[in-house]
Amino acid sequence: MMALLTLIATILLPPLGVALKHGLGKTFLINLILTIILYLPGLIHGIYVNYLR
Repeated sequence: MMALLTLIATILLPPLGVALKHGLGKTFLINLILTIILYLPGLIHGIYVNYLR
């Protein structure tokens, strides 16, 4: 159930999904900056960090 919630959060608001899985560290800040610049880079980074790395 938590994996599904993390996936939905990552798609809707990428920094939230990264924070749920990795906490409020360096990875979260990188994702937050990428999401503020544009949504798509933040989404790609969030999926990469949460599911491909």
